[in-house]
Amino acid sequence: MKKALLTLLTLMLLCISSLAACSEKEEKSDRKLENTQLSLPKKAPQTGGSITVALSREPEGIFEPAFSTSIEDDDVQSFTTESMYQITNDLKYVPNLATWDISNDKKTYTFHLHKGVKWHNGTELTMEDWKYSLEVLANAQYTGPYFEHVSLIKGAKEYHDGKSNHIEGLRIIDPYTMKITFNDVHTTNLEKLWPVPMPKKVYQSIPIHKLFNSDPVRRHPIGLGPFQVTNMSQDGEIELEFFPNYWKGRALLDKVTLKVVNTPSMERDFKKGSLDLASIDAASMNQLERLQNIRISKIRGSIYSYIGLRFGHRDNQRDKNVDDLEKFKNKKLREALMYALNRSKMIDDFLDGQARVTNSVLPSTSWLSLAPKEFIPYEYNPKKAKKLLAEAGYIDRNDDGFVEDPSGQEFQISFGHYAGSALFESRAKAIIQAWKDIGIRTQLSTGSLIEFNLYNDMKEKDDPTLEAFIGSWYIGADLDPLPLWGSNAAWNYGRYKNEKSDQLLEEGIGEKAFDDAYRKNVYREWQKLFNEELPILPLWEKTDLFAISNRLQHVEINSLTPFNHVEKWSVTK
Repeated sequence: MKKALLTLLTLMLLCISSLAACSEKEEKSDRKLENTQLSLPKKAPQTGGSITVALSREPEGIFEPAFSTSIEDDDVQSFTTESMYQITNDLKYVPNLATWDISNDKKTYTFHLHKGVKWHNGTELTMEDWKYSLEVLANAQYTGPYFEHVSLIKGAKEYHDGKSNHIEGLRIIDPYTMKITFNDVHTTNLEKLWPVPMPKKVYQSIPIHKLFNSDPVRRHPIGLGPFQVTNMSQDGEIELEFFPNYWKGRALLDKVTLKVVNTPSMERDFKKGSLDLASIDAASMNQLERLQNIRISKIRGSIYSYIGLRFGHRDNQRDKNVDDLEKFKNKKLREALMYALNRSKMIDDFLDGQARVTNSVLPSTSWLSLAPKEFIPYEYNPKKAKKLLAEAGYIDRNDDGFVEDPSGQEFQISFGHYAGSALFESRAKAIIQAWKDIGIRTQLSTGSLIEFNLYNDMKEKDDPTLEAFIGSWYIGADLDPLPLWGSNAAWNYGRYKNEKSDQLLEEGIGEKAFDDAYRKNVYREWQKLFNEELPILPLWEKTDLFAISNRLQHVEINSLTPFNHVEKWSVTK
């Protein structure tokens, strides 16, 4: 569920912590790939049976979403917890546990809870449970990482700082109705709001700073989902059983087991029928495709990779970016760097084909994304790249095979890439060689690939050796680009500034943007501006791969998660 719950901040942090792994498993789809789902005819659902789902690593064993940060824990929570809203395949937010109305001034949302929703211990869900959850996240003693998800509520910061004993923006009308007032008018208020209630009657006797290690969070979780935890083994295997009083009706499956399955054993386990669903990489796909009792699902994901360009530095005291470096300010130079890259060949060579060339920084699955034909494609064209360099004044004046800058000075790019897969070094060399081939002297920053955590630290501190650098972002369901590409955004690591871009990004979350058509048009204009200005060099968009046993039916996978509507999953007998 984490992919449907976390805002951009948390998802980015998750991706940063596992980026090397993401990049290795990320891609392989041919460049014309559309989402590939189940090819078998769906049979009428049957009640009963059990399945086994593979986890890539052992879960941390945190069953309360407000405290967990691992994808493995999130996978478990996808079966055991529920959210106020759901996210559609095109990344729109729609009601789930609650519906809502928006006030005329767009600051107050009135949420209406479904009646009769039961916790796993049999008590009824009320708005007190959600209010308590929001208060926990805003409390100064809260030890989890998601305060940002409540900070936008009026009075939450004052409550957090001890200046108030309540959150002004939270008001319960009756057990099934609550009004939430936000500080500002933003279309993303709902998208960023923490949507998961907590069982107040169970948690309230536990000091907030002790909740993280408490029994109901670690050992005997109480959720709202279609399945409940029945057993946890010491090696991380988790057994779930259907919850008979689930508010949408009994799940079709009786039991679900989630356990760590190493890549080498997947083929064997699928072959003998002891595994039903697994996230896989391209190498595993090539092996598993030979099996007759499984199918492979290829889905456009929400991770894109790019090459960042350094325009300045971060002034942390003023919380602003300063664009004081001239190297990449010539747009024709940026265009030349882009045309020099054979992205299709890089996908084939280093990602086993499992990716799509992208010219955007919004997921192609989003309702806000443009059609590929609306972008400048920047198809590989080294001749055009050389022509652009010459037009911009980058000319080889001493016949050494490399251009000098317009003032006649030696021009060189220091390019950084993090360490990880053996293919990363080859990928870095291919980028460096592509730029050398058009006459730009390029060297690897520090002379070698950089340890991953150090690399991220260097980006954040604007290390001068990272003039150009490779990166990836996992966007998830939060489609607001402002935290990444706003002129003063901390995660705008290139420190690129553009007033027109900022204006459009602000309009995209402003009051007029509550009209979907208006918002889509604003982001259309912004995406075209970003594509034309090239503050970064977009590379590819990841493809998620899943292996599914043929006996497991009615699985719906999207760019966020494979665990959609798990109560509808069934097995053939």
